[in-house]
Amino acid sequence: MRAVVQRVKNSKVQVDGNIIGQIDAGLNVLLGISKEDNVSDIEYLKDKIINLRIFEDDHGKLNKSLMDVGGELLLISQFTLYGDCRKGRRPSFVEALSGDKSEKLYNEFVKQCKSTVKKVETGKFGADMLVTIENDGPVTILLDSKKNF
Repeated sequence: MRAVVQRVKNSKVQVDGNIIGQIDAGLNVLLGISKEDNVSDIEYLKDKIINLRIFEDDHGKLNKSLMDVGGELLLISQFTLYGDCRKGRRPSFVEALSGDKSEKLYNEFVKQCKSTVKKVETGKFGADMLVTIENDGPVTILLDSKKNF
């Protein structure tokens, strides 16, 4: 499971011109799911994301987590995070989990986050989405549940 985690002042996601998810200060997370992922990947990545110390304390140091600052979370499914561009110029997505299995793991990730974070918004799985992100810092972190980077 891979995530692009961005500290934001605000973020929103639209489908067909309608806002379906919107947050104020917190984290925008683009989430990709691979064929090898399972519930343990969800638990690892959820814990890592909500406890990442990427918010500033009173001294300007990155010492606070989403939980510490009471931030909000916008979760967007994005299978293209598993695009392999090492050969040629067209990405291969063979490692991305597709269809119902991926949606099931995504929904479980959302459910686990909602049990911990005060406000969790989402995009629409599999939809063509327009995501607006006001990146704060900017602070952007890449995470992988298999610890590939």
